[in-house]
Amino acid sequence: MFDQEKQPFQLADQIRRSGTSIGANLEEALGGLSRKDFIAKCGISYKEARETLYWLRLLRDTDYIDATQADSY
Repeated sequence: MFDQEKQPFQLADQIRRSGTSIGANLEEALGGLSRKDFIAKCGISYKEARETLYWLRLLRDTDYIDATQADSY
């Protein structure tokens, strides 16, 4: 079970991890060794961006953040 007091912090940490990996993977893509490597890293960045949006929607829908905060990306 999740500790109710720690849950918002765990979600925020997940958003921080997925959100910051977007740029890191794009930077890796720019240094890719091949077109295939570039495309793969861009794909990972896209998936991380989708995950970040998921976490923001979850926080919005559970009233941890308001719609303005969730949509400020």
